[in-house]
This record gives sequence, C-alpha cells and structure tokens, in this order.
Amino acid sequence: MPKRCFRFSLIATVLAIITTGVASAGVTPQLPYPEERPTAKGIIEQVYFVNHFYALKNFAITKKHRKITVLISRAKGKRPTTNTLVRYLNNAYEDDPIVKAKDLAIFKSGKLRGTGILITDYDDESKGQSYMIWLPALRKIRRFAQPAQDDAWGGLDFTFGDVVLRKPSDETHEYLGKEIFEGCLEGMDIPKKQRNRYTRKLAKKSCASKGKEVYKVKSTTKFENWWYDYRISYVDTTTFADYRTEYYKNGKKIRFIDRDWRTLGLEDPRALAWGYWYGKNFETGHESWAVIPKEVIKYNANFKSSLWSERTLRKIKR
Repeated sequence: MPKRCFRFSLIATVLAIITTGVASAGVTPQLPYPEERPTAKGIIEQVYFVNHFYALKNFAITKKHRKITVLISRAKGKRPTTNTLVRYLNNAYEDDPIVKAKDLAIFKSGKLRGTGILITDYDDESKGQSYMIWLPALRKIRRFAQPAQDDAWGGLDFTFGDVVLRKPSDETHEYLGKEIFEGCLEGMDIPKKQRNRYTRKLAKKSCASKGKEVYKVKSTTKFENWWYDYRISYVDTTTFADYRTEYYKNGKKIRFIDRDWRTLGLEDPRALAWGYWYGKNFETGHESWAVIPKEVIKYNANFKSSLWSERTLRKIKR
C-alpha cells in the first residue's frame, strides 16, 4: 500500500473509532423513542441513533488540563502505540437542506500530530460523505471521497464498514430475545514498563453493564463473500447502548467490540457518551482501545458554526 494511502487509512480509522457520524438509512435525529419493544431492525436503528449522538445538538471530546482522549493500538507481541485527539460533532443542521452533520477531529500527539479531519455528512442518503484532511507536513488540505465498506483500516484490522459505513439496510436482523449481560467489558492490560504519559493512568475495565437487561440481535450481512457472515449485538433495553458486538465467520467468533457507555442525565435515555471503546481481532491478536476521560466531554455547548470549516483546518498548529 502506498505510504500516502496508508496514512489516510490510519487517520480515518482513528476518527471512526471515536465517532460514527455517517448517514444511516431510516435513522434520523428525529427518530422517536419506542413505546414498546421494537423489531430487530428497529433495535439496530436505535443503536445507530445512540452512536450518532442524535439526542444531542452537538458533542465534543476536548482537552482539559492533562486529560485528553487516547487511542491505543497494539499488535500481538508488540508494544502499544498511542495517538491523542480532540473532536467536535455538530448535528444542528435542521435548517440546512443539504448537510446533516459535520465532524471535526484534530490529533494532538503521536505520528498524526497536527493532522486535522473534517467530515461532512449529507441529508441525501445516496450521497457519500466528503473528507477534508489537513496534512501538516505538506501544509495542504486533501479531499477524499467516502471509502468502500470493505476497505481495510490501516493499523487496526477493521474495515470502514465495520464501524462507520454499515447501514441497517445492509443486513437482515433477527431478534434472539432478552438476557442479562454477564461479566464486565474487556479492556487492554498494558505492562507498567510499556506505559507512557498518556497511558499511565487509564480507566480500569468497566463493569457498568454487568447485570443489565439487553436485547440480543443477530444481523446477517447481505453482501456476498464478506469478511463476516453475521454479528450479534447486546443492546441495553432502556438506553439502546450497544455494550458488545461479536462477529462470526463460518461459525467461529473472529472479532468483538466492547463499548463502555455513560449516561448524560438528560430526559432522553439515549443521550449517552462513551467511556471507552475496545476491540480485538482473534485472528491476528490485534487490539485497539479508545479511552475518553469524562472530564473532556462537552455537549449542547455554544460552539460557533465556523468551527466546522476549512479555515479551522488551516489554522492547526503542529
């Protein structure tokens, strides 16, 4: 893979781990809270609502003193690598006939330091996202079209469709019933000698989901010869937080993603924020962990609309 393509793939991967701000068929910021148990597809649509932060006007993970969001990536048998970032998502485009949302991420450390990404999501579901990426080494902005769902994500062993591009209509959904979520969520164990200033005091593995009632939904892909056959989601019956997603191929579990969710205490129980997001590929042993300190979270804040602009990208300092 050319170095430039790999760099773009890595950038988009990191952003996708933090946000799922991409259009989904049938899912809008006006999706009502269900009065009774939804269908299997309805449950997945509610999950998309939660992951897009549609219950909020805007959502941000900022920097506060030494607190900042950290993304950790570790190949099997290797030392972990880290990047840090801030990110701003704006869903307040009700009066705009074209734009649905804009998403801005700026990397503050690691190999991606000084890189900025602005993603625009459109109301027209047939139109792909647009990517504007500020490359500090070149002091230029590059524009990219939305990647394909099965494009590999550099460094994280996932595909773009795995997290950001898959729509509810891309799968068939089967309701498997309710159950109690047992055990705690997974996280990454980093030996003390391999920690740096960003990983020295990370959150512990979360047990917040333990004992919660969840819907269990099986989603089978409609794509032929796909990298997974089906996935199983464990979804909170009240908040629609997707605590765990397991991916299967030929009857074997090949990957999983755990998400630690925090309530924001608003009227809509779907108004949530991530505490962390952990994923593991059983075929390669690769792990990824995005950790978001609660101190850096802001929502429904008075950000200027000009924040989500090309001008902001050009002002980024390396």
